[in-house]
Amino acid sequence: MMDGSEAEGIRHPFAEPPDEGCMTSVAEGVFWARLPLPMTLDHVNVYILDDGDSWTVFDAGLDTARARGAWVKLLAGPLRGKQVGRVIASHHHPDHIGLAGWFQSGGSALWTTRTAWLFARMLTLDAQATPPPEMLAFWRRAAMPAAMIEARATERPFNFCDTVAPLPLGFHALREGDVLRAGGRDWDVRLGQGHAPDQITLWSRDCNLVLGADQLLPGISPVLGVYATEPEADPVADWLDSCARLQQHALPDQLVLPGHKLPFTGLPTRLTQKIENHLGALRRLEAHLATPRVATECFEMLFRRRVTEASFGLALAETVAHLNHLHARSRVRRWLREDGAWLWQRL
Repeated sequence: MMDGSEAEGIRHPFAEPPDEGCMTSVAEGVFWARLPLPMTLDHVNVYILDDGDSWTVFDAGLDTARARGAWVKLLAGPLRGKQVGRVIASHHHPDHIGLAGWFQSGGSALWTTRTAWLFARMLTLDAQATPPPEMLAFWRRAAMPAAMIEARATERPFNFCDTVAPLPLGFHALREGDVLRAGGRDWDVRLGQGHAPDQITLWSRDCNLVLGADQLLPGISPVLGVYATEPEADPVADWLDSCARLQQHALPDQLVLPGHKLPFTGLPTRLTQKIENHLGALRRLEAHLATPRVATECFEMLFRRRVTEASFGLALAETVAHLNHLHARSRVRRWLREDGAWLWQRL
């Protein structure tokens, strides 16, 4: 979801990202590289920390030939001479954990949360030739157009294993409150929720650096989505709770290294923006539901732009998430229409 223009107080110390296969020093012992993504959001940031005799990589990128090529260029160039000893995967989404197994096959250790590892390991083993019945039912409940459901019902859906390298057995579990050493400094592990369960953020103890992953982004908010795997989930509540909790640790001069877009300062302002962005969306949605509507009738009001077929699935997931949040707080009621779609109306 777009957040609109950024408020005064947010600054970007680095005007341009590093070129593909190159890296930029952002602090002593901490480097920033960027990997390509084959989608509208066309990149993911990864960070490389100098551990003296080895490197720690924070997030690994998507498993594509082009992303592997970017890593090969980095490993043969600025990273040459030292092993990648450890990969820290901030969360289980493919653009962050996709190449972790590739590094593991070369001898690197994987550090992540138990939740992220279990999700990723399970999903790599769960390949589907066509959408399962639960997914079709979820689409009908959300009022996906019948013609679109019919077309997708016989197509191979996106499978996690399409862009995530196989994950060998074995990982090191990170938990809330842990402290780890990397890049010559100690980092506090603080977990965020909403976009992905138990997403790792790292906060340096001896300098103002924060590895924010997708929990702390400038300019955009990550998708807070509900899917057929957990159709009654309320990730919006998890997200708002996490933002409020992380505000306690945010300082204006911290340099935040995000999973996408440019590094930034002004984290207290940014967290306030994030909270208000979703509270505003909820207010608009509740007003829109003065008349009973299905989820797909809320797209343009919620996102304030036209949703294309390419972005339809993510828009559907995020719309259901906001509807679920209002329902969980007894702000709306719902009932099934004759065609099996939920109708939603404010109370």
